[in-house]
Formats: sequence, structure tokens, C-alpha cells
Amino acid sequence: MQTPVSGFSKLSKEEKIDWIVSQYFNHNSEAKNTLTAYWNQDEKRQALHDDFIENTISNYYLPLGVAPNFNINGTLFTIPMAIEESSVVAAAAKAAKYWGARGGFKTEILGEEKIGQIHFIYSGNGEKLFPFIEEIKPKLLEDVSTLTANMIKRGGGITGISLRDKTAELEGYYQLHLQFHTVDSMGANFINSCLEAIAKRLQFYIGEDSRFSPEEKAVEIVMSILSNYVPNCLAKAWVRCPIDALEEEEGMSKHEFAEKFVRAVTIAQLEPYRAVTHNKGIMNGVDAVVIATGNDFRAVEAGVHAFAARDGHYASLSKATIEGDDFCFELTLPLAIGTVGGLTKLHPLVKWSMELLGNPSAKELMQIMVVAGLAQNFAAVRSLVTSGIQKGHMKMHLLNILNQLNANANQKEKAIEYFKTTAVSFSAVEQFLQNN
Repeated sequence: MQTPVSGFSKLSKEEKIDWIVSQYFNHNSEAKNTLTAYWNQDEKRQALHDDFIENTISNYYLPLGVAPNFNINGTLFTIPMAIEESSVVAAAAKAAKYWGARGGFKTEILGEEKIGQIHFIYSGNGEKLFPFIEEIKPKLLEDVSTLTANMIKRGGGITGISLRDKTAELEGYYQLHLQFHTVDSMGANFINSCLEAIAKRLQFYIGEDSRFSPEEKAVEIVMSILSNYVPNCLAKAWVRCPIDALEEEEGMSKHEFAEKFVRAVTIAQLEPYRAVTHNKGIMNGVDAVVIATGNDFRAVEAGVHAFAARDGHYASLSKATIEGDDFCFELTLPLAIGTVGGLTKLHPLVKWSMELLGNPSAKELMQIMVVAGLAQNFAAVRSLVTSGIQKGHMKMHLLNILNQLNANANQKEKAIEYFKTTAVSFSAVEQFLQNN
């Protein structure tokens, strides 16, 4: 039976591991060896990684791959992708090559606004509160001027403050809704620091103003926090070419492929069960770049899926149309990311990935990410409406199956050749290895 531990965070890394192994692995040395085998041999680099989070015991590796040949607005990129799922990098690279021969990807930034909110309870007359907030806005901005000075120098800062009455949903509930521009930083720490400082000053100004009764002055700050929903921080990517310039697909004409592709995306716009998987495929590409560049993929995922449901119906993030004789495919995503701060200068592979991309600005990286999502989505939908998703996926998954079954190098070589013309499944690979 496991027992609670006291002072776990104060133990050394080795002591933490020893306690875990004794409690959960019956003192099995292999459990400890698995962890220590993934320590970086460079002690300085390992110490750096240990400081990223609390209670670090080892490193958890994800493959870092690259997808070359991305023509984005006339510039070629090789995009870093950190992901464990088979076929994602290959699919992105294939889509990049496909559209590179048809003019490449086009992108634009539709907005850079980020949001923070102060949630508070006020028991007084809302009609009195609204003009008061308008009156004290300049004071609130001045009160945080030491926090915003450097951001303003870089071209950012607080761009708007407004009061929102939410009392219809919750008694006494109001929001101070703030807009921010954080330039090349994701801005979470900056936004939260500003919000907490402004919340204190809001309480102070109401408390000092004789126009408010004692009951009204008892403003309760519930919380002050940024929002990961950024519907006005948007990047858009698209591809377009004459239908006659599309590739021939097995068993269908170019026009049939275009029509079938558009119908598949339309279904994802109409049917939430399909839309969720459709959008997950988009995020296969986006998240891989987000992780490789040291950004917060949980925040991006949350914001993206909220955006997909912004009209009250969860739908496809991408859109496909036939306009005249042209095939058109586009994607717009909310992306609150940064290229300074966080891990961008600390994690060696994040720094390397940024250098691979030419050390982009946040706006440039947003455009690269949305292109990765569009490329991934094109590759997935193209497979679905032609050969089916499993053919390509299982080919890429073959090596994982072979490794699970402990195939040797000779067996792997033979299996790769054999399954070029044979459907891949776990049982089929298992049977092949038994005979070879």
C-alpha cells in the first residue's frame, strides 16, 4: 500500500525517483533505469531542463521532424514539427510539394488583439458604474504605466478598456474587459500583471468616491486573468488554382475530385461529429509547430475550438469552394503565440527551430502555423476522398508496429518491401514476422 509523502518537492531528483520506485514499482531497478536513461549527458543542459517545471524526474522525448518546401508568400520554409503521430510530417511535406507547384500558400494577418478580464461583483446601480469607469480610464492606464512602458516602446500596450454588465447571467457580476497588443510576446505574464494592478486600483477608486454608498464600495474582485479566446488575433492562409491544374486522382477526374473535396469540407461545416475530427487534423499540423517553437499548445487548442463554435454550432475551421474554374481552400485561426519570452531563448531545440524559420516575428510565425494547419487538412481530406485515410497512415505506422513486435533489421527491411503492395494491419505484420 502506498503512503503519503511529506516534503516531496524538497527531495533531490534522485530521492524523488527512489521514493517513486519504492512506492509504485516494488523497488524495480528497471523502472529507475528507464528514467535515468533519458537524462541529458550534458549536466548543464539537464539542469536547464530540470528548472522548466516542478518535481522533474526525467525528460519526455517527442520526435522533432521537418517538413520542407513550404512556399509561403513567395518565400521557402522548412517547418519544424514536434509530434509523435505517424504520417503527420509526411502529409505536411506532401501537401507543401503539391501546392508549391501551384503557386504556394498565401497568408495575411487579420488582427493581433489579445484579451484580459477583471471579473468582479458590484451590488450597486450599474448606470452609475458605467460613466465612472469611463471617467477613471486615464487614471487606470497611468497607474500601470510602469508595467506598460516597455511594451509601448515596442509598439504594444493596453488598447482598450470597457465595462460589461453580466448581471443577467449572475447577480452583481461585471467584467472589466481589456484589449492588449503584445507584439512578439505571447503576453500572458504582462497581461495578468496589468490586470491585477488595475483591479486593485478599481477597488481603490470606487472606495474613495463619495458618489458610491458603503454597500456599493464593497466591490469583490473574483479574479483577474487573461483569456485564451482571441477571436480578433487571427491568421488566414489559402491556396487557389484552376481545377485543371489539380493532380489526376485515381478513379476520378480533376473536377470530380474538386467537387468531392468541397463536399467533404461542407459536411465538416454542418456535422459536429465530423467537424471535431476534421479540426483535430488541422491541429495535428498547428500543434506540432506550436510545440517545436516553445509555445503553449493547450492555450492555442482551447482558443481554436472556442472559435470553431463561435456561431453556436461547432463547425469546420477550414472552407473549400469552387469559384468559376478555380479550386479554393482556406483556413483562419486565432493564434496567441510569441517569439520572445517563455522557452524561446532557453530550450535549445526551440531556439534551433526559431533559427530554422529565420527567427520570425510573432505575426510571421502565426502565418507559418496556419499554413501548417491548412497543409495538414488538405492532405487528410485528399486522402479521405480518394484512397482512404488508412492506406497512407498505416504505411507510416508500419515501423511502429514492427518495433512493438521486436522485429530485427532484416525483418524490417523485408516487411517494408512486402507491405508496399499489401494492406498494413497489426495482425498482418505479426503473421509476416512469424513467416520471416
